[in-house]
Amino acid sequence: MKPEEPATTGADLLVKALIDEEVEVVFGYPGGAVLPIYDSLFKQNRLRHILVRHEQAAVHAAEGYARSTGKVGVVLVTSGPGATNAVTGLTDALMDSIPVVCLTGQVPTHLIGNDAFQEADTTGITRPCTKHNYLVKSVANLARTVHEAFYVARSGRPGPVVIDLPKDVLMNKHDYTAPDKPVQHKSYRPQVKPEASKIEQAIELIAGAKKPVFYTGGGVVNSGPKASKLLAQFVHMTGYPITNTLMGLGTFPASDKQFLGMLGMHGTYEANLAMYHCDVLINIGARFDDRITGKLAEFSPHSKKIHIDIDPSSINKNVRVDLPIVGDAGHALEELIRVWKSRQPRTDLKALKAWWAEIDGWRGRNCLAYKQDNETIKPQYALERLYHHIKDRDHYITTEVGQHQMWAAQFLKFEQPNRWMTSGGLGTMGYGLPAAMGVQIAHPDSLVIDVAGEASIMMNIQELSTVAQYRLPVKIFILNNQYMGMVRQWQELLHGGRYSESYMESLPDFVKLAEAFGAVGLRCHEPAKLDDTIKEMIAVNRSVVVDVLVDKTENCFPMIPSGAAHNDMLLGPDDKAAKPMSEEGMVLV
Repeated sequence: MKPEEPATTGADLLVKALIDEEVEVVFGYPGGAVLPIYDSLFKQNRLRHILVRHEQAAVHAAEGYARSTGKVGVVLVTSGPGATNAVTGLTDALMDSIPVVCLTGQVPTHLIGNDAFQEADTTGITRPCTKHNYLVKSVANLARTVHEAFYVARSGRPGPVVIDLPKDVLMNKHDYTAPDKPVQHKSYRPQVKPEASKIEQAIELIAGAKKPVFYTGGGVVNSGPKASKLLAQFVHMTGYPITNTLMGLGTFPASDKQFLGMLGMHGTYEANLAMYHCDVLINIGARFDDRITGKLAEFSPHSKKIHIDIDPSSINKNVRVDLPIVGDAGHALEELIRVWKSRQPRTDLKALKAWWAEIDGWRGRNCLAYKQDNETIKPQYALERLYHHIKDRDHYITTEVGQHQMWAAQFLKFEQPNRWMTSGGLGTMGYGLPAAMGVQIAHPDSLVIDVAGEASIMMNIQELSTVAQYRLPVKIFILNNQYMGMVRQWQELLHGGRYSESYMESLPDFVKLAEAFGAVGLRCHEPAKLDDTIKEMIAVNRSVVVDVLVDKTENCFPMIPSGAAHNDMLLGPDDKAAKPMSEEGMVLV
């Protein structure tokens, strides 16, 4: 053990524990219950604090920081409304497996349960939306709790952890001893290495496949950059096709000929049909969520299913699989490669050639095609031109939630992991701008762009003030169709074009709004001027808000209607009449 230091306040002890956890930045907003912590932060220079304008944004910023670095994001909020405002971000982090430690203030221990000013049952409220939470009742337990919380947040399937801190615990004194080895939870020991026999069985199934497909998700990203390199190595060794989930984009190079594009509700025709017709499905680090599976009874009906996941509770939760393998994606891929090399299995090359010919036929449908004229900017075109200008630069992309998010997933190509930050499981509007702040803090010299919709950006637009305070050169690229686009699309397809409350009648002038916050505002509505606008956005070494006025009626295709199977995709507006949908979202045949 390291020598003890003189007795110190709980707040000072907390700060020392964060420094020992190699925390660099804390995203937060002060309040009465956490003022002792803010006083301790004021007295040191090791931790940087970023003052956000809303606690939800603090968590999203920490998510962006964590997702782009692989480190644990740290949040500091006060009691009561500070903690409850953080709930959306915590739920988002839980759904997308993002490691976050959220420090929440609490009223003094003797007032807990008395309905004191700004009191809330934070541990009770956050229990369903965190991986674990703590209420610290004694300063003697504070340091170990902090170190344990970081272990829980980053280990196994990552996720958010809350530490609720009564004010008297922060003010009481206690000795701090820095741990001489990593602190672990007494009972939480995730299984990292897969069973050798299961790997042997997986190789046998994979090698014997006639129509195989790899299906990989955010678990590969969370395993670290090495896992993505191992994935590419193994996929190339087999010669098999691969598709990614929304959260898995970047785990396999998008430019690679074996990549089929994104899978799921707005995934590519070839990816979804390959999933439907495959005979062996190799799931690595994905959880079979409903946006991927579509109609469960008809999901990949002809396949043997292998599922590799570090979270045992995710296996057989939604889809029954033939070969469950519990373990970290990176370790599992190492073992798969080792066994494949040692066995040198002979795959059915003739069958594989025929499978690729079938896939190439689906690719030939060109499911992402659109028609761009000289008058109105199509959102797809805007993103294609954006990608053209950033593809050779060091860049990171965040998104809000809606049509623009799906178009970004379709038209922006990711060659490596940790470059794509989006709200997948919870679908949180307002995620993109604060997430971009967190990414920019972590990567100050990189180009960081939030692809936004005009409705979603309004959810946390106040964070332009944070961007101004810290001079963050975040770029906000708004695809403005003057509608809640995805809501309007579903109202058109499912509700007879009755656009109930989906039209944004009182949008601000985004150029003037940007200027009011000290940013540069640009607007473009002509296809011919789009390239120059994007170039100007990139060239300006300040925050820029670009208001791109796009086609108001464009819908996002391909699309699997809710409750339909992968082979019931709609490829465009002409498919709508051929395969009309019911109110339940089922294709009527």
